[in-house]
Amino acid sequence: MRAFIGLVCATALTGCSFEPKYIRPAHAVPLSWPAGDAYLRNSEATLPSVTYKDLFRDPKLQAIIGRALVDNQDIAIALANVASARSQYRVQRAALLPGIDASAGVTTGDSGSSSTNINNGTGTTVSGGSSRRTSYTAQVGISAFEVDLFGRVRNLTKASLQEYLATEAGVRAARLTLVSEIASTYLTLATDRSLLGIANDTQVSASKSVDLTRARLKGGIAPRTDLRQAETILDQARSDAANLTTVVAQDRNALELLVGGPVADAELPSSIESIDTLLGELPAGLGSQILLRRPDVVEAEYRLRANNARIGAARANFFPTISLTALAGFASTALSSLFTGNAFAWSVAPSASLPLFDGGANRGNLAFANAQRDLTVAQYKQTVQTAFREVADALARRGTIDRQTQAQIDLETAARDSDFLAEARYKEGIDTFLNRLDSQRTLYTARRALASARLLRADNLVTLYRVLGGDMLIDGEPAPSLPAGTVKAKG
Repeated sequence: MRAFIGLVCATALTGCSFEPKYIRPAHAVPLSWPAGDAYLRNSEATLPSVTYKDLFRDPKLQAIIGRALVDNQDIAIALANVASARSQYRVQRAALLPGIDASAGVTTGDSGSSSTNINNGTGTTVSGGSSRRTSYTAQVGISAFEVDLFGRVRNLTKASLQEYLATEAGVRAARLTLVSEIASTYLTLATDRSLLGIANDTQVSASKSVDLTRARLKGGIAPRTDLRQAETILDQARSDAANLTTVVAQDRNALELLVGGPVADAELPSSIESIDTLLGELPAGLGSQILLRRPDVVEAEYRLRANNARIGAARANFFPTISLTALAGFASTALSSLFTGNAFAWSVAPSASLPLFDGGANRGNLAFANAQRDLTVAQYKQTVQTAFREVADALARRGTIDRQTQAQIDLETAARDSDFLAEARYKEGIDTFLNRLDSQRTLYTARRALASARLLRADNLVTLYRVLGGDMLIDGEPAPSLPAGTVKAKG
């Protein structure tokens, strides 16, 4: 019994580990954001305490995002992946402790007929009947538990934990992407509604021009070419209106798919102009090291840690595998005496196996583990570099978009005034209709360009929100709990 207890206690001893010491790879990116004419001064934007509600202040948009975070199927898939990874981690973690099983049973059997010859003095034989035997057992035991002296099981468990944490980071990335896509689709829908309104306004204006030109043609004042020219801008506006009606419907379909349910008319934006004043600004702050908090960067590092741990498991395969099978219990032919001292029995069967020749399998597994670690190192660095480039591109756009939008506003104002003057001069017979046609087209193009510039400005804010990769409302949502005693790897 003492030997059994001693061997069980030995399983709690900590052995060595062959896992390489983890060192975060150096980042091949500058420590600060780019500077130059395309960038705002001190444009080192960050998200120390920003949420989507700080940036997207439209209550309708906030309500839609809140619904989508609950009902979106991509999020449901990501959460299911987290639950799967968590379950796999629990299974692997269980291998660190011995599995103790209890069993009890009863066995009854018949040994067949037996004969006993007894001379009773008369020369006759008395034959005995069959013999029945019953036995009872109650046992507790450990079956083939691996004593992890060389860290193989611990490293596999650590790798499983890092994979679980990577999937958890993947959920945050999915939420961040979802919020960005909803905001972008919402803003696109608003812009397309503005463009539809511009097309409808142009139809009304062009119809008046056609009516006026037709009247002048009947009066012999204008040639038929003026009427045909007037009809071109009308037909173009009609075509654009029909197309934009379809586009707006498709925008709504895309938004409902992201939300995971229908979106009421009252929840939709009327125009991009109605949202323009409901967009916030990102604060200035830290340097490029904040990219390390991006969910995709965090996920890539967890996967790197997992492959680093697998190297330790692959190295441990070169050393003996020690396993333990132990059994303690009671056996008796009588249930009443099953738990007496004479009925107790125990056995311990430790074993060890050492690979002598495996055809190079262990070396191949170790080489594969090292190659996978090198692969995830490259993927991690590439993820950081991609993140830096995305932020730098977004900041370059942010540095000039206000000037571009203001130029489009001034252009639209000038085009509107020019169209008013051209219409008046045409009615008075001072200018030809060609000047009037040019002014209509210029105004139509300027109004469409201004709506697109407003969308570009709003979309740039969405892009910065996404590529900087931080949101307290998303990161702060409770993740599935880890088993007791688990500690997350520090980033």
